[in-house]
Amino acid sequence: MNTLETYYARCAGSYDAVYEQEDRQDDLETLQEAVAELLQNHKVLELACGSGYWTEYISIGAKSVTAIDSCPDMLALAAERDVDPDVVTFRQGDAMTLADIPAGEFTACFAAGWWSHIGRAEQDKYLALLRSKLGKDGLLVLLDSNQVEGVSMPIARTDADGNTYQFRTTPDGERFEIMKNYPSDSWLRKRLSTAGREVRTERLEYYWLATCRFK
Repeated sequence: MNTLETYYARCAGSYDAVYEQEDRQDDLETLQEAVAELLQNHKVLELACGSGYWTEYISIGAKSVTAIDSCPDMLALAAERDVDPDVVTFRQGDAMTLADIPAGEFTACFAAGWWSHIGRAEQDKYLALLRSKLGKDGLLVLLDSNQVEGVSMPIARTDADGNTYQFRTTPDGERFEIMKNYPSDSWLRKRLSTAGREVRTERLEYYWLATCRFK
C-alpha cells in the first residue's frame, strides 16, 4: 500500500467520526439531499468510497452504484451499510488508475474526499481518464472539504506544483504526511472546464460541491 492507503487503513475504525460532529450537520443535510438528487436514475461509479457513508445517499435514487476502494478495512465497514444489494456493489479497486473499470457502463461518477488527494499536475490527465470511462455527457460530481480556520489541520508544506500537505496522526499515534489540496472555486472551474461543460460549484461552511458534464 502507498502512504495514503496505509493512512486510511489505520484510520478506518474512526473514519466516520467527522460526520458525527454537530456543527457539520447543516452542511451534511444539504449535501445528502443534493447528492441523492444529482445522481437519481444514474449508473454511478463511486471512487474511494471509504466506509460507504455517501454510498447510502447515492443509492436512494440511483439505478446502480459500483463503489470502489483500495482499502479492505474500509470496504469491510462499507459492507455493513444498510443498502440494497441489488443496487449497490462494493468492490476493491484503484481509484487512481481505474484499471479494472470498463468503459461505457456508467453514466455518472461521484467522489467525496478524493479530489483533494489528486496532484495539481495530474488533474487534467485524471479528468481525461474519467471521461474515457464515462464518455460524452457523463456526469461528474465531486465533494470535498474546505480549509476551515481552527478546524482543519495546518498546512505543513507546499511543493513546487502548489500541492499542500498536512501531517495526520492515526488513533494509535502513527504520523503520516498526506497531500490535501484546498482548491478555490476559480481553480475548480478552470480544471473541470478542460474536460467538462456546465461546470458548477457550491461552497458551504465545511464542504464544497462541484459538478460538470464531460464534453
